[in-house]
Amino acid sequence: MLRTNPYFLSLAENLTDHPVKCFNVGDRLMVQDKNAREILILKGGITKCFRSEENGKELIFEFLGKGEILGDLETLLRRVCLCSVEAITPVEAYCFSLEKFNALLDTDKVFHRKLLEELALRIYQTSTRASYQQNYPIEYSLIKFLLIQKEQQLSFSKKDIADYLAITVRSLNRTVKQLREGMVNPDITAGELQQLLSEL
Repeated sequence: MLRTNPYFLSLAENLTDHPVKCFNVGDRLMVQDKNAREILILKGGITKCFRSEENGKELIFEFLGKGEILGDLETLLRRVCLCSVEAITPVEAYCFSLEKFNALLDTDKVFHRKLLEELALRIYQTSTRASYQQNYPIEYSLIKFLLIQKEQQLSFSKKDIADYLAITVRSLNRTVKQLREGMVNPDITAGELQQLLSEL
């Protein structure tokens, strides 16, 4: 759920010729359908990576944390940003020019390999999540989300949870109500379930 990348964080910390930018809650680090002007590697904080559809709905693909790299896909493909990335906590990010990023790809075989691994991991995780959401009722996806949120000691708004699960806030509230009323029998104890739902 919250993706991090220690390798890229370590890489950014070891290179000294790049600035650090600060972003406030709600600031956009990348904007859907606009060109990426730089590569960002998150130094700290949490962002959400999401796509806005023409009907006004948003779909959150991932929450991104320390070490996650932004703008790489767009630079490699020479395309506009597929998604927006927005700070949901204060964020600091190392900035690399597109020229510096391309030079690292051309000259640093380890960096090149790690970037390929990162892109492959994104495809793997997205496919796994899509498969889970198609094969299990929304109640189970919500419980899985809440368990991971608790394990990682995070807190997200109802809207962000709904957007991540690709449902409306109204559907989320209805699902929470059904879980509280015992209409669904998840594979956790009633006490654990009530504790998870208490923060919604």
